[in-house]
Amino acid sequence: MNNLDIEIFIKLGLSAILGLIIGLERELKRKPVGLKTSLVICIVSCLLTIVSIESAYMFPKNDRINITMDPLRLAAQIVSGIGFLGAGVILRRGNDSISGLTTAALIWGAAGIGIAVGAGYYLESITGVTLLIISVKVIPFLMSLIGPRQLREKEITLNLRVSEKENMKDIISFIQDQKISIKNIRIKDLEEGEHLIHLRIIVDHRRKTTDVYYSVSEIKGIRQIEIENLH
Repeated sequence: MNNLDIEIFIKLGLSAILGLIIGLERELKRKPVGLKTSLVICIVSCLLTIVSIESAYMFPKNDRINITMDPLRLAAQIVSGIGFLGAGVILRRGNDSISGLTTAALIWGAAGIGIAVGAGYYLESITGVTLLIISVKVIPFLMSLIGPRQLREKEITLNLRVSEKENMKDIISFIQDQKISIKNIRIKDLEEGEHLIHLRIIVDHRRKTTDVYYSVSEIKGIRQIEIENLH
């Protein structure tokens, strides 16, 4: 085994470790793209980058033939091709909210880390993963403690089934009295003669979703409650 083979094994091993770190962060949050996906993306990106660089210098040169190849031609295709995976994890829910953007960004980041390792930028790759984890774990936590008020709040959707139209005003007033800000309201008449009130509300991030449920469930005139935390 020569020095080149050892270096390739080191690159693949390091890319696996860094991909493992990114994947664990997603896995702990129960995201659709977790440990295995991040490992595959990082390792294969590294491997393709190695192949791209090494194959660029495989062809012999002489006076009659001079083949020139871009050492990072495959790496450029990785960046564009990984977009298909990223698009697959971005979901638009029925309430018009979008989820999966952070996961899609980390997929792109895992590919970038693999490329960097394959190109020999070891310290830069380790620093990049460290900053990625800090960005998605530490900074949001700090912002929830000392950041602007908007960053210390969370959004919740409420679907309330009401039987009497006259109760709507009292219901909305009661909700606002519970230190709950209403961001958006939509009312729909149902076939059964009932009414559906769809609310997007803003509460303090420390307030539990169950506490909001208990507070709203005490309101008279509400026949059914559906609640969802968007964060």
